[in-house]
Amino acid sequence: MFSELLTYPFFKLALIGVAIISVAAAIIGSYIITRRMVAICGGVTHACFGGLGLGYYLGISPVLMAGVFAVGSSLCVDWLSARLRVRQDSAIAVIWALGMAIGVLFVFLSPGYVPELNSFLFGNILTINTTDITSFAIYTAVLIAFVSWQWRRIIVCAFDPDFARVAGLPVRFVTTAMTVLVAVCIVLTIRLVGVMLLMSMLSLPMMVAEIFCHRMGPLMATSAIVSLLTCLGGLFISSMMDIPCSAVIVILMATIFILAKTAKTFIALINNTRTSS
Repeated sequence: MFSELLTYPFFKLALIGVAIISVAAAIIGSYIITRRMVAICGGVTHACFGGLGLGYYLGISPVLMAGVFAVGSSLCVDWLSARLRVRQDSAIAVIWALGMAIGVLFVFLSPGYVPELNSFLFGNILTINTTDITSFAIYTAVLIAFVSWQWRRIIVCAFDPDFARVAGLPVRFVTTAMTVLVAVCIVLTIRLVGVMLLMSMLSLPMMVAEIFCHRMGPLMATSAIVSLLTCLGGLFISSMMDIPCSAVIVILMATIFILAKTAKTFIALINNTRTSS
């Protein structure tokens, strides 16, 4: 059955897209989990909806406008919290609500029906084309190059930014660059799982990896494997059963997390019992 699916060009493109974006999501997800930025990703993800709506209204690329909104909103949250001393959760709430409101407004003002809107909201990996694959590949190459170049600084800034400032490291440069890379990753993965489910893609594999790994390198590698396996499994199951791929992927990720966490807790309980006896 799987060999039959491989005969379809769209399925092959989906496989390539899943492989590339799993690597990028693992790197970005490990960073945001370490920095405790999952909430920011949620705000940026929903702020992208404003860019999508404005893109449809102006008749230009919705993905391009979503990218502008993603980068702008992520930098805006950083600016509000750092310069204006606004609580980060409050800044995220403002950006989140404003982006969604702008998106709803311009989608309503756009003439006619917007047929592609559901793919951005709920995701459809099977709609990925060669242009998307090229964009994913270029972005992932840039991301890997930057992370390799600034590896030690990124780790220090992620785990202890105050120490990094005292040590004279370029904290502002590293955090701003990673914030932009996070925003771009969010835009590119919208087509994979959609606006509504993107946070799971960037957090659940890393949460699974955290159960077994405590260093950044193994964390990224393990989360990439989890992400790739669950995406492939979700793609195969959704193709067989004709159900939404993004929903299946997230359900698989959540299931693996629950099972891994339960197994780790059970093993720890057995070891404690043996030690006490």
